[in-house]
Amino acid sequence: MLNAIKIKGAREHNLKNINISIPRDAITVITGPSGSGKSSLAIDTIYAEGQRRYVESLSAYARQFLEQLRKPDIDYIEGLSPTIAIDQKTIIRSPRSTVGTITEIYNYLRVLYTRIGKPYCYNCGLHISKQDTAEIIKAVLSLPQGNRLQILAPIVRDRKGEYRRELQEMRREGFIRARIDGNMVDLTQDISLQKHKRHTIEIVIDRLIIKPGIEKQIKFAIETSLRYADIVVINLIDENRDIFFSKTMACPKCGISYPDLNPMFFSFNSRQGACPGCNGLGFENLEEDITELKDNKVCRLCNGLRLRKEALSIKIQDINIGELSKMSVKEALSFINNLKLIEREQTIASRVLKEVKDRLNFLSKVGLDYLTLDRSSLTLAGGESQRIRLATQLGSSLTGVLYILDEPTIGMHPRDTKKLLENLSSMRDSGNTIIIVEHDEETIRWADYIIDMGPGAGVNGGYIVASGKPEEIIKNEKSLTGRYISGKLSIEHPVMRRKPVDFIKIKGAREYNLKGIDVNIPLGIFTCITGVSGSGKSTLVLEILYKALLKKLYGSKVIPGKYDEIILNHMINHVICIDQSPLGKTPRSNPTTYIGVFSFIRELFSKIPDSKIRGYTPSRFSFNISGGRCESCHGDGLIKVEMHFLPPVYIPCDICKGKRYNRETLEIKYKGKNIAEVLEMTVSEALQFFSPVPSIKHKLKVLEDIGLGYLQLGQPASTLSGGEAQRIRLSKELGKRETGKTLYILDEPTTGLHYIDIHRLLKVINRLIDFGNTVIVIEHNLDVIKYADYIIDLGPEGGEKGGIIVAEGTPEEVSLNLDSYTGKFLRKKLLKDSRARVA
Repeated sequence: MLNAIKIKGAREHNLKNINISIPRDAITVITGPSGSGKSSLAIDTIYAEGQRRYVESLSAYARQFLEQLRKPDIDYIEGLSPTIAIDQKTIIRSPRSTVGTITEIYNYLRVLYTRIGKPYCYNCGLHISKQDTAEIIKAVLSLPQGNRLQILAPIVRDRKGEYRRELQEMRREGFIRARIDGNMVDLTQDISLQKHKRHTIEIVIDRLIIKPGIEKQIKFAIETSLRYADIVVINLIDENRDIFFSKTMACPKCGISYPDLNPMFFSFNSRQGACPGCNGLGFENLEEDITELKDNKVCRLCNGLRLRKEALSIKIQDINIGELSKMSVKEALSFINNLKLIEREQTIASRVLKEVKDRLNFLSKVGLDYLTLDRSSLTLAGGESQRIRLATQLGSSLTGVLYILDEPTIGMHPRDTKKLLENLSSMRDSGNTIIIVEHDEETIRWADYIIDMGPGAGVNGGYIVASGKPEEIIKNEKSLTGRYISGKLSIEHPVMRRKPVDFIKIKGAREYNLKGIDVNIPLGIFTCITGVSGSGKSTLVLEILYKALLKKLYGSKVIPGKYDEIILNHMINHVICIDQSPLGKTPRSNPTTYIGVFSFIRELFSKIPDSKIRGYTPSRFSFNISGGRCESCHGDGLIKVEMHFLPPVYIPCDICKGKRYNRETLEIKYKGKNIAEVLEMTVSEALQFFSPVPSIKHKLKVLEDIGLGYLQLGQPASTLSGGEAQRIRLSKELGKRETGKTLYILDEPTTGLHYIDIHRLLKVINRLIDFGNTVIVIEHNLDVIKYADYIIDLGPEGGEKGGIIVAEGTPEEVSLNLDSYTGKFLRKKLLKDSRARVA
């Protein structure tokens, strides 16, 4: 086995034919300015080749279902292990996906409640007992005279399959009717069921009317039904409702029956368990295909617990599975550890409990103990999603694997970073190789080996500026990263802090874990909201302040988080929130379409003499409508290929070769370039190319100034990181005419930024404030925090132990607060800066 991964002639994207040896069984950090080629090396070269080789290792039968993956532009790689990439985009984002389902904790809880859960009547609260045949008959006979009913025997309940044999058997038994998936069918007809869909098949045993002398017929029908199933379904025809009876469980007071418990009974993705009011989504009128949760009303039937009332009536020590899922990881771990089980229950549940405990502990180890198990994947930040996947890998006990992580410290307070690094070291010590794309100083210092890319971005990047151990990088004068870490270069904080011109006053903020706090948000300056993960930062700023201002300023119908009062003066006329959500979900959306510059480019191409002769309008150069686009890929340039048991991949269109347009459209050229070649330019190249066109130049200049000069104009939005998407949003706002009196809210804008890029970002923030605006940033990066005029630090911990103001004031004032975790790390940062200035 080689002791290094050897790469020769890597030329993917902007990589300049580089050669590098990466030590195995070690932690290697790839760092460098944005666009310098870090992801091109780690993801698009190393991981892509690892994935391609995995597919090639499969049997010929398996490969027939998969598209041949493209080989990265590289001479060769040797020493490559099975490769797993843990990035910020691989979590399934669906309203049905939660922290509990992603980590499989919820799956084990379903088994736990099936095995040792105790059923209670949802109507009266009494413990459920079994029913025998006589009790079922008595209950049916007690129905009002004249009731028309059907007695059904469910032979299949919510299971996949065609069930031809079962249906044929029922025909031979003499039954002529059945209710399949809620619809009455004639068994004498040919019935075809879809194999991969879940079905419920209930045989009609008898149809009758409650009247004197019916006792023998009912008795025979009930006994017959119980020969085919443990459950008897009484369908009241006139009321269009069912009554369930079971040989196993029923309330002695109310007569309410329960079916035999099984894990599907507790699944909100199954008809057996899902709340009928919200179909298992927890919110009213929620669509299955939404990509974000916005101001949805909690389902009144299940109170957001997603399950039907029967499932929520099964409890373990007075807690149902929905209530347990509402707990944070820390609270759930405490509940599981403090369970008092009898010997029989302990024997039954011991293995399941171990799996649940292990997974909860792994989440805690990566700093996510504040997340609740029912937290929707739609609301998870990129860093949180990535660390959830990392937690599942911690529990896999794999060895000999190459893990590639994309900025795992995103969203982490400096206090939690060490805990994450200790876990990565544990994975390394188990015989794994770890490659991390990262800018965090502590992570870089912790690494065994560093590769510093650069020296610039885009065409000016793609080289290995320096490589070696951390101490070697720090001494290397060629390494920009090393010079920042050593203190030779630094982001200097302002000598004078700006003073607030007024305040937005929030009184009684108490959404989620906020403890009814009063907060004064300074106006006219740069404010950082800080605190450990889960301390209430996003709740205060995004859920309360932002939504309340949307309502006050624009009359929006959004529902803010709970608060008593917000006092706002004339200093704020507009509010803009710039977050990291994707710009688009498909290859159609790109930076130029989002900021609006593509309209000017299309108009420019339509004015070229050849276009006028052919009668081409600006729409001819759009890849979103028919006419000028390639109809094979509908203007995407890429074809989506489903990989079955692998994530889908996009491959270039065979007809247009990824150009998006048809041949006639590509014949039109401006300064020797067609529209596809323009979209392949970087922002920096296009800025020079379109310098004589003010309308285009102005918008591109903003992208360049904010550090995105390396992006291609037509780069699909689906390939952009959260940080890049956020900066594109910011550039769009900067490109507008400045009016002042605007409140800008930025959520962790340093995501994916190198020291030099952070310096550019801070200049942009200064520019906004100089125009009379206010900037609020939610941030963990100490270089940004120390630069702020004012800090509001929440905590002291995450979850229920957070939600109060621990410290507030200037960075110098907060650094002296002994109760503040942020203050502790800020104090060290300011001290390091002062020493560097003296030196």
